[in-house]
Amino acid sequence: LSILTRNQLVPQINPNGRIPAITDGNQRVFESGAILLYLTDKYDTERRFSYAPGTPEYVEELCWLMWQMGGLGPMQGQANHFRVFAQVRSDYGIKRYMDETKRLYSVLESRLQETGAYLAGPKYTIADIASYGWVRSAPNALDIDLSEWPALKKWYETISQREAVQRGVKIPPPKFSEEQFREFMKAAREKIDAKENTDKYVCTYNWGTYKRKT
Repeated sequence: LSILTRNQLVPQINPNGRIPAITDGNQRVFESGAILLYLTDKYDTERRFSYAPGTPEYVEELCWLMWQMGGLGPMQGQANHFRVFAQVRSDYGIKRYMDETKRLYSVLESRLQETGAYLAGPKYTIADIASYGWVRSAPNALDIDLSEWPALKKWYETISQREAVQRGVKIPPPKFSEEQFREFMKAAREKIDAKENTDKYVCTYNWGTYKRKT
């Protein structure tokens, strides 16, 4: 399956036809946040990667998981689209979503400075798992330097050293080396930069009406 291809899954597994989705016996589960919650609720009985429901830590974990699904994922996903994959160049789209992605990284930075460890508290949880993949892709895909956010960079490096994470990022086996992937993304950004900006107008709000500037 490819994350770039639509409608790969039959509606019985995911009505939206997209990944991620899993089946566990007769139970279907789709959307990354729902999958993480399902797996921890059913299988993480020792609470190695989650907090017990009803505790303040669980609520914090849930908040940061929802924050990723409603904020970091969609916004950085749009940044990836406009900066790397779009067929046309939109300076507005690039700036809008790159700025928002960096703002969200500042939110992560503030939280990690507060906890000194992980998003929900002192323990590594599904809240961290949900955001880690996005942060991991940012330097190569968007040319973002994590050094701008020291606590976030430390968090990223700490998680990257986990043996299970090192195994997980190799599933499925990558088709390119890290350097090849970095060069591929760089070439994609340069291809967009070479195009003419297609933003034809901007809208300004003036006394309750939108005016078009051509």
